[in-house]
Amino acid sequence: MQTTARTLLKVLVDQRHWRYVDFERAFRRAAGLVLDGGATLTVSEAQFRRWTSGKVKTLPGADTCRVLEHMFGVEAAALFGMPPSTDVPAPAFNLEDEINMTARDAQNQAGAAAAASISETTIDQLRDDVVSLAREYNSLPAFDVFTRARELREEAEAERDRTQVPAQKQELLILAGQACALLATVAFDLGSVDGARRLSRAAALYGETARFDPLRAFAGGTLAYIAYFSGQPAEAARLVRRAQAFGGLGDVARRRLAAIEARAHGYLGDAAGARRAREASEEDRRGLADDLHDEVGGEFGFTVERLAMSNASTCLLLGDGAGAEASAVRSLELAEARPVAARSARVVGGAAADLATARLLRSDLDGAAEAMTHVWEVPRGQRSPGLLTRTARVRRALTDARFRNAQVAGELGERIEDFTRLSASHQLGSGRGPLTALED
Repeated sequence: MQTTARTLLKVLVDQRHWRYVDFERAFRRAAGLVLDGGATLTVSEAQFRRWTSGKVKTLPGADTCRVLEHMFGVEAAALFGMPPSTDVPAPAFNLEDEINMTARDAQNQAGAAAAASISETTIDQLRDDVVSLAREYNSLPAFDVFTRARELREEAEAERDRTQVPAQKQELLILAGQACALLATVAFDLGSVDGARRLSRAAALYGETARFDPLRAFAGGTLAYIAYFSGQPAEAARLVRRAQAFGGLGDVARRRLAAIEARAHGYLGDAAGARRAREASEEDRRGLADDLHDEVGGEFGFTVERLAMSNASTCLLLGDGAGAEASAVRSLELAEARPVAARSARVVGGAAADLATARLLRSDLDGAAEAMTHVWEVPRGQRSPGLLTRTARVRRALTDARFRNAQVAGELGERIEDFTRLSASHQLGSGRGPLTALED
């Protein structure tokens, strides 16, 4: 049974099929048009119920009455009185008022959206800072890289909280992910394997959220590299295959993944698989590029000398001393062809250590000592676990019976121990070598 409305206001509200939320929205719109600063004038739900139930004994304040009269085209006293009949027609629709209220709403909402964005200049600067750090990575101490990358990730996250613009949020996700990927790399270089693994997974998640596959592939390659150096070559090969399945990758990205895959197969003793992956890493590509490995480059890239160094290690894993020596020499030649400021001390040191090991395989102790002169030049803060693994391999080779009584072998061994002891990753205190399995 339908109850009879006790106020005209109730009749008019029912004719419009308004709920409280509809009435309150219309009231705020009208207040914004009628009153100066009236956008702050609101009506609670309890107040709305009293007005429409006929329980109001005195009229609301003058401003409220003006707003209600504007909404319904009826004097306030009549609105709060009994309806003359149940068939009271609704006031004529005022198109101009509706347009004005809609325009005001649109203006307010557009202003709120503008206030919820950040300057493109801020994003441009953050992008430039990430690019600079990636490109300067090899010339900076690992601790400095870690500090700066952490600041950049935190800055990107803070700016992401300040904007509601989808394109800006996506760009900031990518930048935070790139900074996180650099953190993963430097964490590994400092000897924190578990930290590097967590940070790599975080970088991959950033890439997934931002729908940016080059970052996912880079993080996947880093995870594979960490698995390799943790004595899990089968897991490394699996992670590489998953990273290779991402779309939108350029030639540099695929070169890097193929080189890591070759190392994993070499560690497994799979000569055929290692050869296929190595050939894939060295083959001419189609000139494809992506926005991370190519456009940003630096630590996200994979230079030809770095490729040659990696393939020298693959050859050593397979017992191919001649192939290792050829690849290591090529790596050093390519590095020396670059300006001094553009050379990577890690790559030069790694290639030189592999060259020393290859020469020891053919009993060339003096040649090994000459190669190691490049290793001693690597600064303490850039002596990564990868380099220390290579120097540890040289140290083991020097203990062979062929060199037991050679003074040069003893001196080289002692110097390698000092080189390792003073490295940043050793001083971090992880208590473990970079890859125990490869040192056996």
